[in-house]
Amino acid sequence: MRIISGKFKGRKFHPPANIPARPTTDFAKEGLFNILMNHFDLSDVAYLDLFCGTGSLCYEMASRGCTDIVGVELDNRSLDFIKKTAAQLEVPINAMRMDVFEYMRTTKKKFNLIFAGPPYPLPNIPDLPEEVFNNGLLAPGGWFVLETNQKYTFESHPRFLRSRNYGTTVFHIFEMAAQPETEID
Repeated sequence: MRIISGKFKGRKFHPPANIPARPTTDFAKEGLFNILMNHFDLSDVAYLDLFCGTGSLCYEMASRGCTDIVGVELDNRSLDFIKKTAAQLEVPINAMRMDVFEYMRTTKKKFNLIFAGPPYPLPNIPDLPEEVFNNGLLAPGGWFVLETNQKYTFESHPRFLRSRNYGTTVFHIFEMAAQPETEID
């Protein structure tokens, strides 16, 4: 695995074989970051990575100048690897061991960009967008990006923006309104 762009471009990292993660492919990461870089100044966002696995997207964000990075992962081996790699790269990744759903219910922090790459067998993948929005995790104008396989569609979600397909990987992008919604009398 490698970091595909930014300050650490080309830097390789080698997660242990026993980590229960499905890393996002370089092809898909490159497509995703092309979209993100055209919408955000990544050095100026608060980033949350849910189910962060190997930490691959956290390293990409750090490589592109992001300094406010939170990664949530339940697996101890994965978390140890992320912390070790962040220390080697000397980047500020706040990696914490916690259930993703518990984190979403308890954090008070707002993020400009949230990414979730859940395990594909997770039964409540369709609930993730509502969990993000119902728990008020996104700052105004923020995006939630959900990585799934081609089995899922979210076009009918009221905050759905668009999907991008990269082989077997699909990124579904949802957006928080830039201004608070007001009711018309």
